[in-house]
Parts: sequence; structure tokens; C-alpha cells
Amino acid sequence: MIITCPNCNKQFEIDNSLISDEGRDLQCGSCNHVWFYKIEEQKDEVLKLNEEIISKKIKTNEEKIDEKKQSQKKVKSEINNEKKEKISEKKKNKTSFKNTANKGSKFFSYLIVFIISFAALIILLDTLKTPLIKVFPRLEIVLFNLFETLQDLKLFIIDLL
Repeated sequence: MIITCPNCNKQFEIDNSLISDEGRDLQCGSCNHVWFYKIEEQKDEVLKLNEEIISKKIKTNEEKIDEKKQSQKKVKSEINNEKKEKISEKKKNKTSFKNTANKGSKFFSYLIVFIISFAALIILLDTLKTPLIKVFPRLEIVLFNLFETLQDLKLFIIDLL
């Protein structure tokens, strides 16, 4: 039999033979609370449910739920229709603008990436010029010509401005 301490609600399993019909004092092993416990007789009668009351309650609850679902569906469908209309209007307005802006922005983004990569390569070559020339002696002429060309381009751009 399972007994629950009224103080801390801890449950204990106790053999039925340890508790007499008159009852006895028990002490909780967790909180040391002492209380009197008597075995209560359990009724053997089976409880009967009133099926009519339960079925009526279920029907009314189901009807309420159905009504709520229908009203929610109507509201959701109205909201979805409004959203679809707004989205279609926005798409119509933005399609022509996006096509031209998208092509131009892609070109400039690729151009910026190319310029940054080229500048990083030049900085890397300038930094590692001496070790590269030691390993590849003929590379000195190529690097010298590259840096002279870059210097000429720099002067050309300054003259344009």
C-alpha cells in the first residue's frame, strides 16, 4: 500500500500487515512528521456516469468550437486575401525597377571585389618581393615592370582628375 505524508507529500510503500484495523501512528522518514493513519475501507460500488449530461456538454462544446473555427477561418481568409493583393501590387511596382537596379548593382559589386582583390595581390607581391626574387631570380624584371606600370597608371589617373 502507498501512503503519503500529509506534511511533505512524500510517498512511501508500506506492507498492509503493519497497520492494524484500528490504525497507528506513522513517522515520515523524510521530514520526521508524525501522524495517525487508519486504513479506510474502499467502496466496491462502481460509479456510474450520467451519459446524457456528458453527451450534452460535449455537443455544446463541439458546437462552440466549430463556430470559433469557422469565424477564425473567415478572418484568416480575409487577411490572406489582403496580403496577397498587397504583395501582387508591390511585385508589379518593383519588377521593372528591380531588373535595372539588380543588373547595375551586380556589376558594381563585381567591380569592387575585383579592385579589392587586385590591390591585395599588389600589396602581397610588394611585401614578399625579396623572398620571391631569391627563389625565382628572373621574377625581378617582371615585378619591376609591374610596379613601373602601376606608377604610370597612378600618374595617369591623377592627371585626369
